[in-house]
Amino acid sequence: MKVILSGGGTGGHIYPALTIADQIKKLRPDAQIIFVGTQQGLEKNIIPRYGYPLRYIEIAGFKRSLSFDTLRSFGKLFTGLIGANSLISEIKPDLVIGTGGYVCGPVVFLAALRGIPTAIQEQNAMPGVTNKILARFVKKVFLGYREAEKYFTGKSRKIYTGNPIRSEILSNKRSEAIKFFGLDPEKQTILVSGGSRGAQSINKAMLYVEQALSGRHDVQVLHATGEANYEEYIKELNKKGSFEDNIVVKPYLHDMPMALAAADLAVFRAGAIGLAELTAKGVPSVLIPYPYATANHQEFNARAVEAAGAAKVILDKELTGEKLLEEIEHLLIRSEDLQKMKKAAKSLGRPGAAKEIAQQALQLVKN
Repeated sequence: MKVILSGGGTGGHIYPALTIADQIKKLRPDAQIIFVGTQQGLEKNIIPRYGYPLRYIEIAGFKRSLSFDTLRSFGKLFTGLIGANSLISEIKPDLVIGTGGYVCGPVVFLAALRGIPTAIQEQNAMPGVTNKILARFVKKVFLGYREAEKYFTGKSRKIYTGNPIRSEILSNKRSEAIKFFGLDPEKQTILVSGGSRGAQSINKAMLYVEQALSGRHDVQVLHATGEANYEEYIKELNKKGSFEDNIVVKPYLHDMPMALAAADLAVFRAGAIGLAELTAKGVPSVLIPYPYATANHQEFNARAVEAAGAAKVILDKELTGEKLLEEIEHLLIRSEDLQKMKKAAKSLGRPGAAKEIAQQALQLVKN
């Protein structure tokens, strides 16, 4: 059996595809899985590390305003359709799954027109344009959030599965994680991350928070600034004075599953997969959605988690160190609120999402 998985541009589209691929291989060891992406996306560097073959088509995303770049994108769309058509003819897949990003558009669309079983996975509470269009043609749409269903039209079956997460997210234990990072097992741990590249607004607020929490006997901070921001952040931190060892600042957390295992509270952006990992571990959070995300989808994600009682939301434009510290202090002091949020986060978590998606997708294949 041959399966094409297509999704790219960012890790938010790539890692779900890889997780689904791994589950398909567990269920159907005979499956041959081929990824389709672009030369410009992160998939070029990520997917080969996992041992899957990666083929390329040439296509570009559309600007939201009319310009020469928009016209050029139309030209790339036709090129992408031709490339996708050639790949489908060559590979002859039994199943095609898209996980978002403009690269999956031509691949999933042409496969659906040919009668090949197709499905898409939408990570966000506010769907992307590509998946909204594809939902009219595919057999199944796997939803990361129930709230996304109302944005999809067409006869495709909409199935709430939650978002697929890496298996190692659930396997790491708190005691191992505390030891791994050299933390104190008696203190509550606040995990801070603005995503893989960091977030300047979160870092700026955390300067104030870490100054206030430095030396506290009951709490510790594990903060990833982003590699590009690290040196400047350390300079600013040093200007504030000396900091105690309960404040741990790193440029990047290469083992996020281990970091999540250590966390009692998280300060995060609101990317769909990061939230899926937080809720699978039952970690309460203070969420600061990235304000420039396409169609403001991070705020939609954050509001959905907040409505379930698992998070507090502070908009980026309203974020200050004082406000963030106040929210953190409130949760640390009112431990019963933190426990309620933890329970709510756990109830949102869908640790079996990847397996369910793989099973549902494979049901589309006749043989």
